[in-house]
Amino acid sequence: MIIEIDDRSGFCFGVTTSIHKAETELEKQNHLYCLGDIVHNSAEMERLRTKGLVSVTHDQMREIGPCKLLLRAHGEPPSTYQIAREAGIEIVDATCPVVLKLQQRINHTYHTASPDTQIVIYGKAGHAEVNGLVGQTDGHAIVVDDADSLDKIDFNRPVALYSQTTRSLEGWQCMVERIREALAPGVEFTYVDTICRQVSGRVEHIRNFASKHHTILFVSGSKSSNGKVLFAQCHDVNPMTYMIGSPDDIKEEWFIDNPESIGICGATSTPRWLMEEVRDFIISRIQDKSTSR
Repeated sequence: MIIEIDDRSGFCFGVTTSIHKAETELEKQNHLYCLGDIVHNSAEMERLRTKGLVSVTHDQMREIGPCKLLLRAHGEPPSTYQIAREAGIEIVDATCPVVLKLQQRINHTYHTASPDTQIVIYGKAGHAEVNGLVGQTDGHAIVVDDADSLDKIDFNRPVALYSQTTRSLEGWQCMVERIREALAPGVEFTYVDTICRQVSGRVEHIRNFASKHHTILFVSGSKSSNGKVLFAQCHDVNPMTYMIGSPDDIKEEWFIDNPESIGICGATSTPRWLMEEVRDFIISRIQDKSTSR
C-alpha cells in the first residue's frame, strides 16, 4: 500500500507566520491572548493552548487589558485597534501581508473615490477576513457571495470590486463578468484581483493529487472555509474522499478492499504534524493489519 502526504497541503504563509509569532511570544511569557482562533483547526489550537495561548472574543477585549493580544492572519478592522488603544492592550500583529495590502487598497478607495462609488467585496459575509475588509469602509462596503446576492448593488452607480483573498479565481472571473453585464451603459467599473495565488493555486493541484490515489483522507477542521472548498474539489474528482479532523475519525471499513494507494491532504489551516499522525495511524492500524492477514 502506497501512502502519500500531499507536499503542498498544510499551512499557508500567513498562518505559518502567525503561529510563529505566537510561539515566539509564548517562549517569553507562557501566556498570550489571541483574538479568535489563530487557525481553524481544533488539534492545532489545543497544541497552542497547552503552551499558553488563550482565545478571546471582541466583546472580551475591554476586560483583559492591559496585556498582549495577537491579531491572527485574517486581519482586523480599524475599530479593533482603537479598542486596543483604549484598553491599554499591546497588539502583536500577525495580519497576513496579502490581507494587509488588500485592506490598504480598500481603505484608499473608500477615502479617495467619488462619494457615489460602491465598494463591493466578493466574499463570505461574516468571515473574519471580510469583517476586516468591510471595516476599512466604516461598514459601508457591500458583500456579495454569489450571483444571487448581486441585487444588493445599484447598477446605475460606479462599482469598485475587490475579493476576499481565499476565493476561487473561477468565482472571481464569473463575478466580474456578471457585474459588467448588469451595469448601466457608461457606469464606471473598476476591479482588482486580490486573490492569494498560494491558496487559489491549490485547487488544480489538489484535484490532480486526488485523482492519483484510490482513497483520499482530507484532514481539516470543521470551521475552515478553505477546507470545505478543497474537500469538495477532492470529492468531485475522487468519490472515495473522506474528511477527518484527526486519526480518531478514521473508519476501518474505508480500507476493507485494501486500496493500493492512499493520499493524505488538507486545508491551509491543517498542520503538517496532524497529517503525519494520520499517516502513522494508517500504517499501524490499517496497513499492518492487512499485511498480517
